[in-house]
Amino acid sequence: MNDARPVRDEDAFDVGAVERWLGRGAIEEVRQFPGGASNLTYLLRLAGDPGRELILRRPPTGQKAAGAHDMGREHRIQAALAPVFPYVPEMIGFCEDESVIGSPFYVMAKVDGTIPRRDLPPEMTRDEVSRLCGSAWDVLAELHSVDVTAHPQLAALGRGEGYVGRQVGGWTARFAKARTEDTGDWSDIEAWIAAEQPADVAQVLIHNDFRLDNVVLDPDDPTRVVGVLDWEMATVGDPLMDLGGSMAYWVEAGDDEFFQAFRRQPSQADGMWTRAEIVERYCARMGYELTPEQWRFYEVFGLYRLAVIAQQIWYRYFHGQTTNEAYAVFGPAVGYLEKRCRGLVAEAG
Repeated sequence: MNDARPVRDEDAFDVGAVERWLGRGAIEEVRQFPGGASNLTYLLRLAGDPGRELILRRPPTGQKAAGAHDMGREHRIQAALAPVFPYVPEMIGFCEDESVIGSPFYVMAKVDGTIPRRDLPPEMTRDEVSRLCGSAWDVLAELHSVDVTAHPQLAALGRGEGYVGRQVGGWTARFAKARTEDTGDWSDIEAWIAAEQPADVAQVLIHNDFRLDNVVLDPDDPTRVVGVLDWEMATVGDPLMDLGGSMAYWVEAGDDEFFQAFRRQPSQADGMWTRAEIVERYCARMGYELTPEQWRFYEVFGLYRLAVIAQQIWYRYFHGQTTNEAYAVFGPAVGYLEKRCRGLVAEAG
């Protein structure tokens, strides 16, 4: 069952209530997938149905920000995508009645396969790794090629032109609210981002968290993607902003030791493409003519967005709102990302 583990006590729910709502017989076993501080994900194994496994997704327990962890939205996006994008799991049903387990939730079919984490199987050859890399980024291009105007539920996610500007303004505001006394001076970087922001290149469906550890690989052919998971941040927006956000997480084999510590996917494996190679392949497939200097905005903003996410986590640790020692590294990480952004801005001249 991959890395599913026993359910944490604080994340347990009424299994009998889900059985009655689902109406597919007894649930023989429930396990929980670890990691993340966002939506909770469980594996349900049905009794009397050999091999039949379902996935349940629900919000985290405790207080949640308004508009966050919208299970209905996440379910609707995948259900609407299914006819035109074959990598979304089959949706089984959505329950908005909070009396069932204390929150809305949805159930989907389990996608059989392997999720690549920090490292790939050692038996994969360099050529196979390269093919996997190409397959993954072609899937993102395929997502960005979906005609959202032909699907009202998807089109409704959009707010029209100005996505880049809204993102710049929104993430700058989040950073201002999350500052701590040790936060560096980002004013020159933020001024550059504000001045250099381009117009939207298109309005497409974007995933907003596309990484190798959010895809499922064919169990018989690990070079082929068969599923894409974690759609909670998907929306209609600019495709190059989506790619830039993904590239911020793409740690190459040649990156320095500190950046290597950021890695949560096997992007450093022998045969994986560089960020520049991925951008070139993606733009060629999508028909975007983009110079390295034009790409620089998306690269800087992707790293800036990652820094804001890290700063928000560091803010909680700094103020004692969490005692998880794993978060102690996020302060230095923000400082590192500041230097990385400033170096790229300096190269722009």
